[in-house]
Amino acid sequence: MSDVKITRALLSVSDKSGLAELGRALARHGVELVSTGGTAKALREAGLDVRDISDLTGFPEMMDGRVKTLHPKVHGGLLAVRDNPEHAASMEEHGIGAIDLVVVNLYPFAQTVAKGAGRDEIIENIDIGGPSMVRSAAKNHAHVAIVTDPADYAELVTALDASEGMTSLDLRKRLAAKAFSATAAYDSMISSWFSFADQRQLFPDMLPAIMNRAEELRYGENPHQKAALYVPAGPHSKGIAQAEQVQGKALSYNNYNDADAALELVAEFRGAGPACVIVKHANPCGVATGGSLTVAYEAAFACDTVSAFGGIIAVNQRLTRETAEAMTQIFTEVVIAPDADEEARAIFARKKNLRLLLTGDLPDPARSGFALKSIAGGYLVQTRDNGHIGRDDLKVVTKRAPTDQEMADCLFAWTVAKHVKSNAIVYAKDGTTAGVGAGQMNRLESARIAAWKARDAAEKAGWSEPRTIGSAVASDAFFPFADGLLAAVEAGATAVIQPGGSIRDEEVIAAADEAGLAMVFTGMRHFRH
Repeated sequence: MSDVKITRALLSVSDKSGLAELGRALARHGVELVSTGGTAKALREAGLDVRDISDLTGFPEMMDGRVKTLHPKVHGGLLAVRDNPEHAASMEEHGIGAIDLVVVNLYPFAQTVAKGAGRDEIIENIDIGGPSMVRSAAKNHAHVAIVTDPADYAELVTALDASEGMTSLDLRKRLAAKAFSATAAYDSMISSWFSFADQRQLFPDMLPAIMNRAEELRYGENPHQKAALYVPAGPHSKGIAQAEQVQGKALSYNNYNDADAALELVAEFRGAGPACVIVKHANPCGVATGGSLTVAYEAAFACDTVSAFGGIIAVNQRLTRETAEAMTQIFTEVVIAPDADEEARAIFARKKNLRLLLTGDLPDPARSGFALKSIAGGYLVQTRDNGHIGRDDLKVVTKRAPTDQEMADCLFAWTVAKHVKSNAIVYAKDGTTAGVGAGQMNRLESARIAAWKARDAAEKAGWSEPRTIGSAVASDAFFPFADGLLAAVEAGATAVIQPGGSIRDEEVIAAADEAGLAMVFTGMRHFRH
């Protein structure tokens, strides 16, 4: 069977948007409307004739509405294979009429959880009859159309108007696929609530992860790869995926990845003074704080003017004209900020390809959550790296303690190093990165590269000396040998922050003391791969 004439429709929705218009369109095609509770009331208030579900089944709605559609006259009407003689005979024998269209959206479980409802209210918002009807109709899509999303009402009405009240098999297939996705997502949210919120499990036996496709991307990390952006179907924190794109070309896979890295790092300065982050290939190449966003941007840019070209810029405060003018002096892929005034927007608009993303707020760096990584044959799941170290958490291990300025630079460098690919070494001075060494296979090379970058930056800027002179240096993991530390000494660093925990800690501490360094241990590692 291909085209099916709609003669009877069953409507039971929690979201009443578009319901009256749909009901009128169905009535115009002579469709009998069968409905439940509040849906029936809404249809009648729209002036439509409605048959109560209790009249169809011969049983009243009972148990506070928990039992109303779980009946053979409903599911028999949905599941019967119309061209099967045995099914047709059963329908005739038991007085079961065919139902050709089901319009259902489910109890607002996720919304109930999100508003902080109590356990009993949450349980009452687990829909039973709705998913049962959805699955029955979707399984029998050869004969029944199922609509679960008000956004699909218009397409359904257009199809009915174009074909004298009939639906095509292709339409019913699409609607069935969407219906099964809807029930899968619904059950996943319920399962997640029971596992994480109710039972307090960190890693449940089954991990539900239901995502909605937000957009298809031009390609993936490379042009031969396919890619799309998905967002969680249930309650979740906001980030790059929810940012408002004011202008510019569509974001690519790499744009999203780099923009996320920039946003996560600048969020560490949420609620602080002006801060700017410049990222290239998911690694920060310059980070700075300052008296204004413009000052912070110029300091971050000076750290590595070569890598900043074609990079991603993120700031922690509203953009103004002055900062926008500074940022548009070179080619930049993406600029991210909580907001931008009209003058700043007008300046960015001159760069047609530049993407301007406004987040409205910065994500909380201390928020909980999970990070997933695919491996051959499975996924690695871990909690987010939301670790934070404050001054009181540090242990001074050298004879000399850091000065107040060295301590501030240590904490700044440590914050940046958390977001640099391992092995990570970050030199910082006066709230600005002096050099960043990222992603090397040994810590010594990262220290050398960061120092070389600082010398190169000084040469390009015409400074008398690199900013590593008198800097603090952060290492994302312990120094396994003293050589990495000695490279930092050679670069001019006077203070060190690192996790500690190596079997050679005493050797490294002795080297620091001999060089007159101040060194603190965090007791926390920040590997990033």
